[in-house]
Amino acid sequence: MDSKVQHDEASHKFFIQVDGKQATLEYQEGPGRWDFLHTYVPPEARGQGVADVLVQHALDEARRRGLQFVPSCPFVRGFVERHPQYQDGLARV
Repeated sequence: MDSKVQHDEASHKFFIQVDGKQATLEYQEGPGRWDFLHTYVPPEARGQGVADVLVQHALDEARRRGLQFVPSCPFVRGFVERHPQYQDGLARV
């Protein structure tokens, strides 16, 4: 990975540069919550843990801000299932 995770609040995404390409985690803002919609990692960077890094960073940032989250993205949902320490941040919908 070329750099650390960055947060583009205006575009509602977290991203990281991987070999000159961008991996992203997009979300929608709601009252007191973020709804994580889509994770994308360029094909040549898949299988290297890039998506895990993005999701963990985003969930930690949500916690830091006192927000709950909705794992609409299947990857985020699977991450939370594999990392039960984040389940307390799930929004009740």
